[in-house]
Amino acid sequence: MAWLMRWRQVAVSPERAVAPDERLSWPQTAVLGLQHVVAMFGATVLAPLLMGFDPNVAVLMSGVGTLLFFVLVGGRVPSYLGSSFAFIGVVIAATGYSGSGPNPNLAVALGGIVACGVVYTLIGMVVSATGGAWVERWMPPVVTGAVVAVIGLNLASVPIKNMAPTPFDAWMQAITFLSVAAVAVVARGMLQRLLILAGLIQASLIYALLTNGLGLGKPVDLSAVIAAPWFGWPQFMAPRFEFQAIAMIVPVALILVAENLGHLKAVGAMTGRDLSPDYGRAFIGDGLATIVSGASGGTGVTTYAENIGVMAATRIYSTAVFVIAALMALLLGLSPKFGALIQAIPLAVMGGVSIVVFGLIAIAGARIWVDHQVDFRDPRNLMVAAITLVLGTGDFTLKIGAFSLGGIGTATFGAILLYALLGRARQ
Repeated sequence: MAWLMRWRQVAVSPERAVAPDERLSWPQTAVLGLQHVVAMFGATVLAPLLMGFDPNVAVLMSGVGTLLFFVLVGGRVPSYLGSSFAFIGVVIAATGYSGSGPNPNLAVALGGIVACGVVYTLIGMVVSATGGAWVERWMPPVVTGAVVAVIGLNLASVPIKNMAPTPFDAWMQAITFLSVAAVAVVARGMLQRLLILAGLIQASLIYALLTNGLGLGKPVDLSAVIAAPWFGWPQFMAPRFEFQAIAMIVPVALILVAENLGHLKAVGAMTGRDLSPDYGRAFIGDGLATIVSGASGGTGVTTYAENIGVMAATRIYSTAVFVIAALMALLLGLSPKFGALIQAIPLAVMGGVSIVVFGLIAIAGARIWVDHQVDFRDPRNLMVAAITLVLGTGDFTLKIGAFSLGGIGTATFGAILLYALLGRARQ
């Protein structure tokens, strides 16, 4: 814990990066923190909306979770914890959520999220005691890449089937993902980094013009935004523990391990530091943050790739930046007006953004294969990837009595077990 809250101040220099235990001046650090808040904003808000959670609670808990993670790793790992998309499919399945408005069975999902966080924390404790080599051995790049890709593919039907109730909404979804794509291709600099947020704003303005202006669909209603106070407590909710939901949601812990492991490897490569001694503490920090979030009414959390992108672009890895970002998220989470504004975003626009985000998740899995040069001429790798993708995309479900394991769960366990079994078979 020697680094905790002890950063050496350095000057801005294009020749050198800023290390995790260093910082720029506090005004510069504050601006960089705001940039990370903006980077995480779109996904951290989108995930709770897709599951029917209160986005204010999710943003507030992302700040709390980031601070908790910072303390657990002793300030050594630069990371922001935001809403995990790995929970979306299993939460929707466990609660029967329709895709619009508050989730009426939210408490049941929270119980599963808390249980998942407990399992994740226990994995972290085991890794702290035994080292992380066995995690990498059981979850090599071919497995982690397949599992990450499955998250996006499994969710593909949510925006297409549930978030476009009319032909106009379907067209608006298309306009939305084209808006995001245009920002990604045409924009430069920081605007390109904010492609989700910029595309969402652009599509929302087009939607308002077509509906409020031309009467082509359901108009945007901002009355709740105007009426909401600037500051106030979000709607916290206690979890309810039911075995069926817990059984469906707990396997996500393995996905969170894979995501966090990939994050630590990426940060280690960027900073030139070996973070393997921190694997266990990082898992524990993420697990405890998920427990606290789920116990309060928030989503499960995970380390965010969006913030890795910002670090790669700026070469500033100071953990002080993430402390500032977390404090800013706390302030946003305590603003009901902010929450009302998010709820006012048209469903079709959210659906179009979801199509892009879920697609990017799937491609992120493929990128793991490319970055680690996974050899698909090896029959073992080929079978693991091929079977896992179809299990997850087709929502393959196994039932044993009242227990159901479907979609992401079967794909995750299937990939791990298949890789191990095929390895033994060819020995």
